Amino acid sequence: MKDKVLLFINGDAPKSFPNLENYNLIACTDGAFHYLKELNFPLDKLDFISGDFDSHIGSDENVYQDKFILTLDQEKTDFHKALEIILEKGFYDIDVLGGSGGEQDHFLGNLTVAYSFKNNLNIKFYDDFSEYYFIPKNFTLKNVKNKMISLYPFPSAENITTKGLNWPLTNDSLSMISRIGTRNFAAEDEISIQYGSGDLLFFVGINDIEYPEIY
Repeated sequence: MKDKVLLFINGDAPKSFPNLENYNLIACTDGAFHYLKELNFPLDKLDFISGDFDSHIGSDENVYQDKFILTLDQEKTDFHKALEIILEKGFYDIDVLGGSGGEQDHFLGNLTVAYSFKNNLNIKFYDDFSEYYFIPKNFTLKNVKNKMISLYPFPSAENITTKGLNWPLTNDSLSMISRIGTRNFAAEDEISIQYGSGDLLFFVGINDIEYPEIY
């Protein structure tokens, strides 16, 4: 497998960019191409721009035409089609910016797409508030004390046991339609999560929190 991919999709534009030197491939969907231009992103760093180009206009079409990958399948989102291209190129680790914000049906759709690829790609979303991704049955994370931690069942997860969280779980179950595990926080520097079945979408906040609440 090759190294990391940075993928921009058409949600809220990021306020800053990560170090581009950390990535072997950088790509965007055609909708994200708009905000990258407005933010003066170095477009020559893009390896490809994918989509049906129904939202793409501008003089940059000719300049970057050799980087366009036209994907016309209307049964799949531009995010889904971009992931297929990345998978075909042999990559595994993908950092996604622009996955949240904007129209919320897009956000939910992006999570569903990521779920469908979770066995083949390691996808992490980043926004102005948190990073989030699907976690394996045995999971450990360090350097998170006082960070917001949320566990969201997708759609359910059973026999969950946590260590290091302010409100621990012990052989508990979570379900999208009954009980979810949002707005917890890390009471220790290292946390661990184990669960027996189902899937968990894990959120960790970027900033420390002073007055945690649980809903």
